[in-house]
Amino acid sequence: MKEDFPELKLIPLDFQTIENQIERAAAFYENLNRRRTVRDFSDQAVPLELIEKAILTAGTAPSGANLQPWRFVVVQDKETKRQIREAAEREEYESYHGRMSEKWLRRLATLGTDEHKPFLEIAPYLIVVFRINSIAENGATEPTYYSQESVGIAVGMLLAALHNAGLATLTHTPSPMKFLQEILKRPKTEIPFVLIPVGYPATDAKVPDIKRKSLGEIMQIV
Repeated sequence: MKEDFPELKLIPLDFQTIENQIERAAAFYENLNRRRTVRDFSDQAVPLELIEKAILTAGTAPSGANLQPWRFVVVQDKETKRQIREAAEREEYESYHGRMSEKWLRRLATLGTDEHKPFLEIAPYLIVVFRINSIAENGATEPTYYSQESVGIAVGMLLAALHNAGLATLTHTPSPMKFLQEILKRPKTEIPFVLIPVGYPATDAKVPDIKRKSLGEIMQIV
């Protein structure tokens, strides 16, 4: 019954008008445009506070019914990282040697990827993002609404926050990823979404020579 619904409570919007909007937008773009997926990491230590602030930033993302259906598991233990690497490489071997189509492999050839994932042990942190697909409240189970979209937005904000903090990242999605749920002892309601190694790039790090689409290719005004 709608009579049992919680009361709507509104508060004033905390919105700050800023000056030099175009300049700030351009500077933000230039900063994010330097972000690249990195596979050559240094093992240099990273202050945990940087990771915490980035995750807090990701946690400000909008979500369906404000259920905030995300869990960010930060892995720094060497043995756990080793287990994750070994499990990921087993799945990736199967993908590169049978699961992926020839067209898919041709696309990946320009990126230089394969089943070997040493960065999973070298990077000082792995952030494993889980999507919470249901919640329990008052003895009843309820799905989280638009959880896939919500977590995707949060991950985008996380990557931007980590780059803004001067850190390198990689979005790694071995498939299937159930091993992350098992190794990290997460409940069945938490579904692995993405695995993000985080740290400083190696001094000799290199990235593929790729181009981003132009504004005209990604925007349309109607």
